[in-house]
Amino acid sequence: MRNTLQLFDFSKKINYKNEILAGFTVAMTMIPESLSFAILAGLSPLIGLYAAFMMGLVTAVLGGRPGMVSGGAGATIVVLIALIKSHGVEYLFATVVLAGIFQLLVGVFKLGKFVRLIPQPVMYGFLNGLAVIIFMAQVEQFKVVDAQGISGWLQGSSLYIMLALTALTVAIVYFFPKITKAVPASLVAIIVVFAIVVGFNINTKTVSDIASISGNLPSFHIPKIPFSLETLQIIFPYAMIMAGVGLIESLLTLSMVDEITDSKGSANKESVAQGLANITNGFFGGMGGCAMVAQTLVNLNAGSRARLSGIFASLTILVIILVGAPFIEKIPMAALVGVMMMVAISTFQWVSIRIVNKMPKSDIFVGVTVALITILLHNLALAVLVGVIIAALVFAWDNAKRIRARTYTDDLGVKYYEISGPLFFGSVNAFTDKFDPKNDPDEVVVNFKDSRIVDMSAIDALDKLSKKYSQLNKKLVLKHLSEDCRKMLKNAEAVIEINVQDDPTYKVMPAK
Repeated sequence: MRNTLQLFDFSKKINYKNEILAGFTVAMTMIPESLSFAILAGLSPLIGLYAAFMMGLVTAVLGGRPGMVSGGAGATIVVLIALIKSHGVEYLFATVVLAGIFQLLVGVFKLGKFVRLIPQPVMYGFLNGLAVIIFMAQVEQFKVVDAQGISGWLQGSSLYIMLALTALTVAIVYFFPKITKAVPASLVAIIVVFAIVVGFNINTKTVSDIASISGNLPSFHIPKIPFSLETLQIIFPYAMIMAGVGLIESLLTLSMVDEITDSKGSANKESVAQGLANITNGFFGGMGGCAMVAQTLVNLNAGSRARLSGIFASLTILVIILVGAPFIEKIPMAALVGVMMMVAISTFQWVSIRIVNKMPKSDIFVGVTVALITILLHNLALAVLVGVIIAALVFAWDNAKRIRARTYTDDLGVKYYEISGPLFFGSVNAFTDKFDPKNDPDEVVVNFKDSRIVDMSAIDALDKLSKKYSQLNKKLVLKHLSEDCRKMLKNAEAVIEINVQDDPTYKVMPAK
């Protein structure tokens, strides 16, 4: 019983009113997004809603971050569109299951911590790019498809009504919290706009114009595909990409919520939950998904800090699928568009604009690059990966320039090289250039008191340097190595020849 209470966060003080209202608001914003991405991928709208229900419920109960919302996200389904078109929906379900297994293994083997290696400029670029995507997706709602299937912008009174209702929604979401925060401003905006449209019988675009959302409970079925090596070869790359995209977006969202709530979530626990949710999707007819940044921000802005809102949002979507579709389909799209536009505005990291003149140029370049890739390619995983690679290369380059060598010769004619800065693949050339084997005396001591041997490139450089001195019948000795450097050289002694002086009483600062 105690574990159950902890699972649902009942052991903590929960504002049940905020959680329920936040959950209902989240459900209202998830429905059009899930429908849109399902239709974009050529799937039945219900497959998108099933994903919203199952992803949301499993991750809310088992996830590592209370307050976070998962659903049928566009980031994951977009990478599977080619597979759906070429092999059909059954292969989609199988791929979602396999992606879920990959994510589950990441959590089990505790690899989720590597999200901490993502630098802040990458986070800025990711969130800013995502904010633009969210905003532009709402602009698309100002289009309509005619009888011939041709898409075009709303015209005349339809456009003006849509703009006015959207502006009203934005105004309510912005100003209502200044009056009271007892009720989520997003929910108030949806209700007010809905009441105005129904009360004045205003003809405007509603949820029903996207698709019908009425259906039955999702049912279990094993994907109808050939269980063969050929099938695995088809779905494996798609599953890997989906798993990577889903985890990157989910763990970045987790980090964002940690920062907003000043608390700590579990990346590994969230990875397991995301994996189980996607496995469930694959066996129950959902398109899979991951954490949804926009809906998570809606949830947090509505006051949610526990798991209850995510559970309630998922169950609300299920009830809507079963019995509430006729009512929900009448909600004006302008209300949902306005809510999501405000989410986009709050998602954008305006602080990155204010401090841009104080940031290193390399950080600015990383942030802008990540944002552009996110916006232009809609590939969040690729954007983050490129950003991390650029940041890592910049870091390596900066540290490569920090290698220094101070030299002096003692009364016995022994020359000393006192090295400062890390010795690694980026700095080995600069390190080697500082030595003069031909003109150096017969004995040379390299002091690593203020340096560290970091990788195999460094060991190889030391080996080659030692052999140069050896060929000239000169002796090269390494001194003041830290314990981890000694261990690294000990492991490589079968392939290198380096003299290391024992320093039994010498202590160095441990590697950070």
